[in-house]
Amino acid sequence: MRILVVEDEEKIARSLEKGLTAEGYIIDIATDGDMAETLVDANSYDLVLLDWMIPGQHDGPALVQIWRGTGVQVPILMLTARTTIGDRVQGLDAGADDYLPKPFAFDELLARVRALLRRPQAHNGNTFESGSLKLDIVSKEAEVADTQVHLTAKEFQLLEYLLRHKGEVVSKDQLLDHVWADEARVQHNTVETFVANLRKKIGESIIQTVRGHGYKVK
Repeated sequence: MRILVVEDEEKIARSLEKGLTAEGYIIDIATDGDMAETLVDANSYDLVLLDWMIPGQHDGPALVQIWRGTGVQVPILMLTARTTIGDRVQGLDAGADDYLPKPFAFDELLARVRALLRRPQAHNGNTFESGSLKLDIVSKEAEVADTQVHLTAKEFQLLEYLLRHKGEVVSKDQLLDHVWADEARVQHNTVETFVANLRKKIGESIIQTVRGHGYKVK
């Protein structure tokens, strides 16, 4: 999962980057609204954490309005020290999906991130399922036919991304962008190797190859 953190306070931005990276997310940071606009135009994100008061041509609510007006439907969690009811209404009316006042506990932020990432999907709570496979994104556990399967961190991230897009064809480039991001020397054959390893652990039938396009989980 790839998340854009839009925050001009370096200490907060780096703390979020460290904590979310430790949870397996890929993090990009924008320190002003202009940089955020550029990154959203150039990349596909699974979630945006957006500070209300940021430097640049547009503040947080204005950025949300711009993105929603141009069809960008990425989930947006707004972070702000402004805590009045009017502020919350303004942020949500602009098109933000959720609102978290500062200061906040990281565990609560993480729970809200998980909730927003799973919102478009039709599944139960924190568990993804396909056939006999169950994947718990909180405990980081995988089971096949009620038997626990050990996955490496990257295998788990890859499988989670595919399950989040269940029923969709996901290209190798998309997987590289959202699971590996800018890691050096990672190519299409790396994706193929990881998919092959996953199939050995969870069974051959769960991840299907769509020739010329990528992979799909039904």
